[in-house]
Amino acid sequence: MGVADHCKSAYLELQRKKVHRYIVFKIDEKKKEVVVEKTGGPAESYEDFTSSLPENDCRYAVYDFDFVTSEN
Repeated sequence: MGVADHCKSAYLELQRKKVHRYIVFKIDEKKKEVVVEKTGGPAESYEDFTSSLPENDCRYAVYDFDFVTSEN
């Protein structure tokens, strides 16, 4: 099983540049690789993320959760 190049670049954009709030990945059975199904903009919420997931199908996802610790 391979991973499409776009998956790697989308993840780096989320991690380093904060371009995406979340990324949803799926397996493309025809190509036999993991591909990006959907990305969420930085203003989208956790509810937007959960509503983008299918109810009866498997997906892999990364969500960039913002939080503040007691030390700020």
